Amino acid sequence: MLKRLLSPFILLGCMMSTSIGLAADRPNIVFIFTDDHAPHAIGAYDGWLKSVNPTPNIDRLASQGMLFENSFCTNSICGPSRAVILTGKHSHKNGFMNNGNNFDGNQQTFPKLLRKGGYQTAFFGKWHLKSKPQGFDDWKVLPGQGLYYNPDFLTPNGKIRIKGYCTDIVTDMAVEWLQENHKSGKPFMLMCQHKAPHRNWMPALRHLHLYDDIEIPEPTTLFDDYQDNAPPARHQELEIDRHMDLHYDLFVDLTPEFSSPASQKRQDKSAWNNMKRMSPEQLKTWRDAYGPKDKAFHEANLSGRDLVRWKYQRYAKNYLRCIKGVDENVGRLMQTLDDLSLADNTIVIYSSDQGFYVGDHGWYDKRWMYEESLKMPFIAKWPGVTKPGSRNDLMIQNLDYAETFLDIAGLDIPSDMQGKSLVPLLKGKRPEDWRKSIYYHYYEYPSVHMVPRHTGIRTETEKLIHFYQFDEWEYYNLNDDPDELTNQYNNPKAQKRIAQLKQQLKDLQETYEDDSDMAEKPEEWQRSMRK
Repeated sequence: MLKRLLSPFILLGCMMSTSIGLAADRPNIVFIFTDDHAPHAIGAYDGWLKSVNPTPNIDRLASQGMLFENSFCTNSICGPSRAVILTGKHSHKNGFMNNGNNFDGNQQTFPKLLRKGGYQTAFFGKWHLKSKPQGFDDWKVLPGQGLYYNPDFLTPNGKIRIKGYCTDIVTDMAVEWLQENHKSGKPFMLMCQHKAPHRNWMPALRHLHLYDDIEIPEPTTLFDDYQDNAPPARHQELEIDRHMDLHYDLFVDLTPEFSSPASQKRQDKSAWNNMKRMSPEQLKTWRDAYGPKDKAFHEANLSGRDLVRWKYQRYAKNYLRCIKGVDENVGRLMQTLDDLSLADNTIVIYSSDQGFYVGDHGWYDKRWMYEESLKMPFIAKWPGVTKPGSRNDLMIQNLDYAETFLDIAGLDIPSDMQGKSLVPLLKGKRPEDWRKSIYYHYYEYPSVHMVPRHTGIRTETEKLIHFYQFDEWEYYNLNDDPDELTNQYNNPKAQKRIAQLKQQLKDLQETYEDDSDMAEKPEEWQRSMRK
């Protein structure tokens, strides 16, 4: 009789033990993802911005795990990068090729597969795919690009507005979710995705005076004239000199009442619109910080290269101030994992949707296949598995993330995914069959910044780019020319190698089943652009 009475409790105990064992055997995953964070604006990447110590917490994460030196995107723009990560498929396969598309949320994604495989899934922050998130137990996402101050969030129960600074708020959501769900007995995938440091680079109030007393180092290519590039590089709209607006981008004299016209046709006015939502206290702190700096700017009456240098300093400082907010919150999230005794069984990954130009080549923004926007950070801490302080030089892409998350969880990787799991690399292995080149395809033209559509191949030491709308090519030997300043496409000595790379590019297009750049001939593109 006693045995029969105890048996349900014994059964319950066994079930609890199994659940807890499942969580212990299958690591939790915290995926921290930012927008437009250039690797050279992370101290651990040893770029030229390291001297200002922009990211001590992200650097600490790198010291506890593995930093990938050759991490690349497939399509350097916000929404498409996110769609590639969710699906493990190139843009032409997942259907989200530019920010004007709508993501088909009914398709296969890794969060759906993780959830089906027993993981809790949560998403907080920037979604930027237009469609409603699917595959998550809990989610709160910014509408579109979202706002830095007092942002709105879309939730399963409707839209809400939260007072404060977006980076802090998104982390608050992630921390609260961890506190409420960490004892469920199920492993989890938590995606904490920040708007920062996306344009218009509005820092937290506490950081408005950060870097006031120093000069940010200038990139050596700040005054690049693009004379050796194919024509597209000279006809873009992302130069600090010609296209960065003093008011709407750099906040000079900017107030909610500001009414002067923008300096360019496709001007981003999100900072000005966000100011209209600031509380009187927020706005006063903002103008108290920028007002004296604006007065000094007017008195200096700068022009020519002196004006470009001033604009660069204002831009770079605001960009790095936004990153400081991210870095502080990375530290806060990692501390939460420690406080909840989750750190030892949780993989923490830091990445961003692509790289960014912090004055490199005189630019801001991304889109190009040039190194600064092609490279994206990827840092992973896996306690007990990944060697602390290790670095990996193999070529990886955001195409690999979905497969990696599924492999970590012990789940099957669908055969139609196009990337490779990074788990062997995280375990310190160097597979002999690892890729020796990556494929790139950018689609969004004509659009903001007017960067033409292009495809390309990057090997470990070379790069071939095809601006196929206009049948223009560029070729670079990255060992000899890491800043991509001298286009060698017409160099007679390079023709044999260029022919080989063209064939390799064609092979990659066939492998990934991408014939989208063959749909129209160059002359047809030119006619369509004139309409």
